[in-house]
Amino acid sequence: MTAPDSPGWGRSRPVSPAVDAESAAPVVRTPSGRRRRAVIGTTILVAVVLATVVAIRWGSTGSPPAATTASPSPSASGPPSTAEIYAAVAPSVVTIEAQRSGSSRADGLGTGVVANADGVILTALHVVRGAQSINVTFADGTTSAATIRAADPTIDIAALTTDTMPSVLVPAVLGGGAAVGDTVIAVGNQLGLTSSATTGVVSGLNRATTGEDGRGLAGLIQFDAAVNPGSSGGPLVNARGETIGIVVALANPTAARTFIGIGFAVPIGSAVAAGGDGRGPQQ
Repeated sequence: MTAPDSPGWGRSRPVSPAVDAESAAPVVRTPSGRRRRAVIGTTILVAVVLATVVAIRWGSTGSPPAATTASPSPSASGPPSTAEIYAAVAPSVVTIEAQRSGSSRADGLGTGVVANADGVILTALHVVRGAQSINVTFADGTTSAATIRAADPTIDIAALTTDTMPSVLVPAVLGGGAAVGDTVIAVGNQLGLTSSATTGVVSGLNRATTGEDGRGLAGLIQFDAAVNPGSSGGPLVNARGETIGIVVALANPTAARTFIGIGFAVPIGSAVAAGGDGRGPQQ
């Protein structure tokens, strides 16, 4: 059993239907006095509705939120589709490049996810462990140097902070309560193919495996959405678009380090405790 990434691995509203003019409600003509009163009443009603919308949108402070949080909207026919869930989480996913040697090119590639409005990024520790420099590319193309803010080797999780952030930051929606059989989506940069999405189900809970450094990892979510080198640190997302785990490992009985149907993720609660709030165990 090995982790997906290691040093030296390759860089690798709903649309409303158009209204048929012939089926639209007929215009009722009224005497001029009544029409005037109707127009005034309609104007007042529209103003009240607009004021209510503004109050809900901005709250009592009158100022916009510090960061945008993307949440998938249910389809007209049911829960969000895979495409809608991916569209919601993709702005929160980042590419991480770690440089460990003296070369000018990164020799480690992984994935991370923006976990809060402060811009803290959660990833797998083995993606960035021992790196001389770390570079992060956000979904909008913004790039920045990053540093390890906190880490917990016992669960292979690290939290990063960056020197700069995008003008619009989109943290992931965090969730929990995974159950065997739940639909999940893994988003990551497997084999260098950035922002790849794969689907599967939760295959087991409270699993154990061996991490990249030989340390035992426990309490993991087992899933069968495909992950490969470059996927490490990416979000495991449920059918509601909530990030429920951070991908850290895969199982393979050979030395190929490719996916055979068994992946592992640290539950998001444990990952956040390890470094998402900046008070987790230090590396």
